[in-house]
Amino acid sequence: MTLRFYDTASAEVRDFVPLVAGKASVYYCGATVQGMPHVGHIRSAIAFDQLTRWLKYRGYRVTVVRNVTDIDDKILAKSEASFAPDFVPEPGEVREEEWWALAYRYEQEFLQAYDTLGVSRPTYEPRATGHIPEMHALIQQLIERGHAYPALDGSGDVYFDVRSWDKYGSLTRQNIDDMQGAQDADPRGKKDARDFALWKGSKEGEPTTASWASPWGAGRPGWHLECSAMVTKYLGTEFDIHGGGLDLRFPHHENEMAQSQAAGHGFANFWMHNGMVTYQGEKMSKSIGNTVSPAEMLELASPRVVRYYLGQAHYRSVLDYRPTSLEEAAAAVERIDGFQAKAAARLGADFGFVAGNFGPSTESVQAFSAAMDDDLNVPRALAALHEVVRAGNTALAEGDDDAARHAKNAVMIMTEALGLNAAASTDAGNSREAAALGVLVEAQLAARAEARASKDWAASDAIRDTLKMAGVVVEDGPDGATWSLQRD
Repeated sequence: MTLRFYDTASAEVRDFVPLVAGKASVYYCGATVQGMPHVGHIRSAIAFDQLTRWLKYRGYRVTVVRNVTDIDDKILAKSEASFAPDFVPEPGEVREEEWWALAYRYEQEFLQAYDTLGVSRPTYEPRATGHIPEMHALIQQLIERGHAYPALDGSGDVYFDVRSWDKYGSLTRQNIDDMQGAQDADPRGKKDARDFALWKGSKEGEPTTASWASPWGAGRPGWHLECSAMVTKYLGTEFDIHGGGLDLRFPHHENEMAQSQAAGHGFANFWMHNGMVTYQGEKMSKSIGNTVSPAEMLELASPRVVRYYLGQAHYRSVLDYRPTSLEEAAAAVERIDGFQAKAAARLGADFGFVAGNFGPSTESVQAFSAAMDDDLNVPRALAALHEVVRAGNTALAEGDDDAARHAKNAVMIMTEALGLNAAASTDAGNSREAAALGVLVEAQLAARAEARASKDWAASDAIRDTLKMAGVVVEDGPDGATWSLQRD
């Protein structure tokens, strides 16, 4: 099946044809580092990590750029508040913290969360503050083309003239006069209230370290300008995929597309957006207390379980969090791990694994690949994965080592393609430890089987009780004993 993705701009699923044969260029919006990462940030990163992994699996040489917005109104406001005499730091806050130190500290929190959950590092992760000259060049280009102008009130701001670009609103299919929030836009110094800032002139009271010289006066870049300048520098004026959360479509991505195309750039061939995370059907909000952070999830479950949960839905759909969500994800991961451990115990730790080779083609393997090719349909792919796990367990029970080996190989590749193995380095259930556990448990079960055959019920019960104390649940069936890890 041809690799296909949903393109927000055309509102249809299209065949993926890269601009350069054999290569794929991807840019997705990273964090504005003004606070701790929230679950929406991490879901988005996992979604585009799955995209990157699948592109690589399909043989593309992938270049990924993910930005860091390290200068922003909220960053400056938080820093300023930390210097107030009555400031009382909350957990994670620091007294008298300069804006650049605050931004860097939170940037490291994001990187730790990404690494813990197996999100691959991008090819490059540029910071906005490191690309001021590129932003100046883009602004000047827009002014010369008649699409931008210095503020009419002499404030030092520079604005994009939305009415000069007749395609403005096309990404989100809005009429310019009916745009979201148009009635609330600040009209000062603008030709039209909807015009957005490319450059923000320095204001009284702002730190001099948050200001750069420019042809229009000292100031700092507007949010939307940053991404256009950085993606162009590293991926060129036209590239394959631009991604981000659904909440960024407007105004951020709408403005990005407008200013870039108005400058004469082809810009993104595909726009891909991941859905939001809700709490029992409602939008997460600190004000009503229904939020759950990645850190809180990691206190409740292992990194692999959290990644499984955050990556299990189709990337374009809403992911709803409920109190039982992580328990359900843990049960699914345990089924995968249980089969892998039992297969390793039967077949040995290496079990003939060949990277990139599913083994003999099966309907489940074909279903997995077809699902991922079809706009990254992870729910269907996971269904295929669990079907292979079931088939592998059946093969083990029937003593069919060849079928079990092929199933184990397929499971390894599927979980790798989904990034579920990447988070395992910080998970007590990683593959090497799971294999070792499987060998030990199977040896105990073999000893127990001998005891039962000799009708030494005391020895049999003692082995079962010892395993139970270690958190291993043994179940007897017509095909012999099976085991699983006890759930909390």
